[in-house]
Amino acid sequence: MSEVVRCWTSADPAYNVYHDEEWGRPVRDEAGIYERLCLEGFQSGLSWLTILRKRENFRRAFGGFEPERVSRFGERDVERLLGDAGIVRHRGKIEAAIANAQGTLALRDSTPLHDLVWSYRSDGPGPTSWDTWHSETPESRELSKRLRAAGFRFVGPTTVYSTMQACGIVNDHLVSCHVREAVERDRAT
Repeated sequence: MSEVVRCWTSADPAYNVYHDEEWGRPVRDEAGIYERLCLEGFQSGLSWLTILRKRENFRRAFGGFEPERVSRFGERDVERLLGDAGIVRHRGKIEAAIANAQGTLALRDSTPLHDLVWSYRSDGPGPTSWDTWHSETPESRELSKRLRAAGFRFVGPTTVYSTMQACGIVNDHLVSCHVREAVERDRAT
């Protein structure tokens, strides 16, 4: 019996499930893109496993990542979130999630968030090793600028590229990864 080839393998089964069933699978709805942008921002400087383990706490704390709801958060909510040990308690990142909700609503009048992000879709042969992965691309730099112009925060090119990977805007599963082709099929529909 051959070993399953993944882009990465973890001793934590939840991380392996995330890789196999979620990472790189297309996320095409506004709330899903908004959530992942926020979570990738919270991850900045931390392990993704930390965020993955706290994701349900984040969802509860941020009203299911409903942009309309989070856009109305005020200072009382920021203080509540700063006291919530179930999430990453970083004022700048919390305030960014609120600003990003407001930016998401503002984009509805021009190019909705999900349409904007997907306009940077990139197709290609895929990375052959970790050494060929990028931390950012010209597309992620341009999208980062457009998001910041719309009022988003904690959306630097690396965070944006991580979001693009997580949401299937690019398929960065290694060519040898056992789910790469399934992700390609999902992206094609």
